[in-house]
Amino acid sequence: MSGARKDLFSRALSAPGRLHMAAHSHHLWPDVTLAAQIEAWEDAAVLADHKWDKALGQVYPAAQALVARELSLPSPDTVVFAPNTHVLLTGLLSALERPRPIRVLATDGEFHSFRRQAARWTEAGLIAPTLIDSAAPDFAERFLATARDGGFDLIFASHVFFKTGRVFARVWDLADLARPEGSWVVVDGYHGFRAVPTDLSAVADRIFYVAGGYKYAMAGEGAAFLHAPPGFGPRPVQTGWYAEFGDLEGPPGGVGYARDASRFLGATFDPSGLYRFVAAGRMLEAEGLSTAAMAAHATRLQARLLAAIAAGEAGPLSEAIVLNPPGEGPQARFLALRHQKASAWKQALAEKGVVVDVRDDVLRVGLSIYHDEADIAAFRAACAGISD
Repeated sequence: MSGARKDLFSRALSAPGRLHMAAHSHHLWPDVTLAAQIEAWEDAAVLADHKWDKALGQVYPAAQALVARELSLPSPDTVVFAPNTHVLLTGLLSALERPRPIRVLATDGEFHSFRRQAARWTEAGLIAPTLIDSAAPDFAERFLATARDGGFDLIFASHVFFKTGRVFARVWDLADLARPEGSWVVVDGYHGFRAVPTDLSAVADRIFYVAGGYKYAMAGEGAAFLHAPPGFGPRPVQTGWYAEFGDLEGPPGGVGYARDASRFLGATFDPSGLYRFVAAGRMLEAEGLSTAAMAAHATRLQARLLAAIAAGEAGPLSEAIVLNPPGEGPQARFLALRHQKASAWKQALAEKGVVVDVRDDVLRVGLSIYHDEADIAAFRAACAGISD
C-alpha cells in the first residue's frame, strides 16, 4: 500500500477531538462493519429463529475460511469461534485428560485471559506452572531448552507479547514437541493475527493457535477463534450443545462430539461479531490489504516516530526505553515505551484528546492503516507539550 486508508474508516475517524493511537488495543472499526452489524440485526428481525440458518450456514463458514486463508491452514474445519479467548482456553484445558495437576510451561508475559485463569488454576491445584521470564535477553533459547527437557503437558506462549511487543519468532519450533498423547502447544496469536504475516501450514497439524477479531482483524469483540489440530482433545469436558452437531464420535451411549474443531463449541452466542469479522476480512482482501502490506506501512510510521523521539521532538518520551526497537524479522504493530511516568504521560495525552494505553510502566502506541505522517506529526506535537 502506498499510503493511509482513512477512507475505509470515515465514521470512526469522524469522532471529534480525538487522535487514536491505540490500534493495538481497540482497533477502530472500518465502515463496512456498520453495514454488517445492521445486517445481523435485520436478519434477526426478518428471519427470527431461522437467522441461525444463515449465521451458522453462511457467516460462520465464511469466517472460518478467512482465518484459514490468512494462516495458510489446510482446512477451515480446524477453526472454531467463541465469544472470547477465555472460553476457548478453559475448554481446551478441560480436554487435556492428564492427572492433575497438569504440568504447564508458560511465560510471565501472557495476557490476562491466560494469566488470571492460570493463577486460579494453580491455587486450585489443577495446574503446576513453570514460568520463563519473557523479558530475558536469552528468552527464546531458555524457553525452548526448558520445553525440550520434557515433562510438560501443556506449553503456552505468545507469538507477540502484549506488553513489550517482542516477537517470539521461534515459537513454531515448539511444534516438534507436540503430540496428542504428549505435550500440547498453544500459541496466543492475538497480537500476531493480521499484524505479523503468519503461515501455519507446516505446523497446523500439531499446534493450537488462538486469536480473535478485537484487534488487527478490525471486527471488535465476539469473534475469538481457535485453530485446533485434528486428534488433539477429541472430547472436551467443558462442552455445549453446539458441539454435538454434525458427524459425531464417542463411546456408545455416551456424549458425542463433532470430529472437526466444532468439538470445542459451546452454546448459543451473539453472531453479530462474526458478521463484522467477515465484513472486515473481505474488505481487506478486496482492497489488496495483505498483512505484509499493512505491517510495512505501520513499520514505516514507527520509524518516523522513533526518529522524532530520539531527536527530542516528542518531549519526555525521549527518556523512555524502547522495549521493541526495530530489527531483523517481524515487528509488532505497536511501540512499547517503558518509563516510570508512563501512566502520567497517558493521562496528559488523554487530556489533549490523544488515545494511547499503558500496561504497568509501559506506554503503548499502536499504528495501523488509518494513520499517516500527519498523525505522527500531531502525536509528536502533543507529546512535546507534556510537562515532565
